[in-house]
Amino acid sequence: MGMTIAEKILTRKSDQKGVNPGDVVRAKIDRAMANDLTAPLTVDALKEIGLEKVWDPDKVTIVFDHQAPPTTVEAAQDQFDLREFANEHGISNLFGDVEGVCHQIMVEKAIALPSHLVVGADSHTCTYGALGAFATGIGSTDMAAVFAEGELWFRVPETMKIQIENELNDRVMPKDLILKIVGDIGADGATYKSMEFTGTGIEKIDIPGRMTICNMGVEMGAKTAIVPPDEKTKDYLESRAEEEYSFTHPDDDAEYAEEIYFDAENIEPMVARPHRVDNVSPIEDLGNVEIQQAFLGSCTNGRLEDLEIAAEILENEEVAEDVRLLVAPASKEVYLDALNEGIIDKLVDAGATIEPPGCTTCWGGHLGILAPGETCVSSSNRNFRGRMGSPEAEIYLASPATVAASAIAGEITDPRGI
Repeated sequence: MGMTIAEKILTRKSDQKGVNPGDVVRAKIDRAMANDLTAPLTVDALKEIGLEKVWDPDKVTIVFDHQAPPTTVEAAQDQFDLREFANEHGISNLFGDVEGVCHQIMVEKAIALPSHLVVGADSHTCTYGALGAFATGIGSTDMAAVFAEGELWFRVPETMKIQIENELNDRVMPKDLILKIVGDIGADGATYKSMEFTGTGIEKIDIPGRMTICNMGVEMGAKTAIVPPDEKTKDYLESRAEEEYSFTHPDDDAEYAEEIYFDAENIEPMVARPHRVDNVSPIEDLGNVEIQQAFLGSCTNGRLEDLEIAAEILENEEVAEDVRLLVAPASKEVYLDALNEGIIDKLVDAGATIEPPGCTTCWGGHLGILAPGETCVSSSNRNFRGRMGSPEAEIYLASPATVAASAIAGEITDPRGI
């Protein structure tokens, strides 16, 4: 019997001849990442056991992104302590100067690579599956074990095959596609499964769009989300990767727990309504929903392509009165590219406020907090009650194109009509 991508990677990293879903294996980790919210707990645990050195400082990454720059004394102290920890242990991959969201950093710096087994102390670590890696989120105490030993146990997941055919239409984005998938499969429909995205539809989507799709695998409960690597993967990594890597593909006779088909050509602009990510519907079924805030950014949709489509829609337009449009580039690289290409100028001219590269508004603990009764349309990945501030506020998830169009109209709007 053949194997899926997830099964092959876990087989290789656990030095097994083969694995089956349900097997428990101890596997070697290629890369481990923690951020400024999760790393302090990991460091505290390591200090308790008296760890002198992490297992391999070149394989450890720490990113300041949730409180970057810090807005509280506690956050500033945490970051100061993490710098000291990195210096003591020889960790060179410390991104502490408002470099961007951890998941963007891990991909654009080619820290995560195809066929890698990557763990991150953040639930959206599955984003790196866009490169063909097995990437999954773990807790801070599990991360302490990884920092110390470079290994972790895994239960081999079953794999769902998500077959996507044909091409998305103009101003319909990968975010619309993954929202449709989340809505159909449900918030617990892929619990502890690997999601393998394949087909001509996924092949036509570039790496940034694949990152959006894999990023939201965890919103269905998935252990990991993976796109088989191809020429687009190779092209993306050509100027980024400094070490050799290999591709892992599923066998033709791989066994899947479930196979689900989606036609990209039939996907419309979608929204996830409050307060569930799987409460999804086409925008045309939504009715009139006025907004006070529009957010473009996050590890889901803060990349250059996302800012570019927003700038295209906003050019020669103005953000509606009483609406604040907040834009957070996913990384410093994205920010600089957007500046050089005139994208930032167009966004600012339209009335947008540019936030520092990082998580910012997405998680409700930095900038762009919502007041009771306010409504936000956001390109991020979660709309739980209280996610961006007041539990009496509402969050609708949508594509960057929809966010931009809605900022102009003052209500959630189909971008195809702008």
